[in-house]
Amino acid sequence: MAIQVQVTFDAADPHRLAAFWAEALGYQVEDHTEIVDGLVAAGRLPAEAVIELDGRRGFREVAASSDPDKQGPRLFFQAVPEPKTVKNRVHLDLHVGQERANDEAARLLALGATELWKTTDRGGLCITLADPEGNELCVE
Repeated sequence: MAIQVQVTFDAADPHRLAAFWAEALGYQVEDHTEIVDGLVAAGRLPAEAVIELDGRRGFREVAASSDPDKQGPRLFFQAVPEPKTVKNRVHLDLHVGQERANDEAARLLALGATELWKTTDRGGLCITLADPEGNELCVE
């Protein structure tokens, strides 16, 4: 039996990254309203730990995006106090096909990504971007 994988990102703004990656991958930002409301009502979550965005309540310090088709891994974003300071040791590769790589990179740039470099050193075109908080990703 395969083990399910969740990819976790440290973030300054977990909700911004959850929205970016949801748009990037065709995922959905998870709605935590029901669980948050239940925890607040039970006295297990203080009101100051709650944030409201787009009419939904969520945890102030965490957010998540998931594949609506349940095929890809869940992406979890957690607030941390320190900024990103070095290159990622792990990153996501978005395999869109060589004919779509430039258009996909342009779409992600419009969502807030930054282009770091382009290369063909391993064969096909690979465009390395950074998400809004500097986490690297490749579009191939």
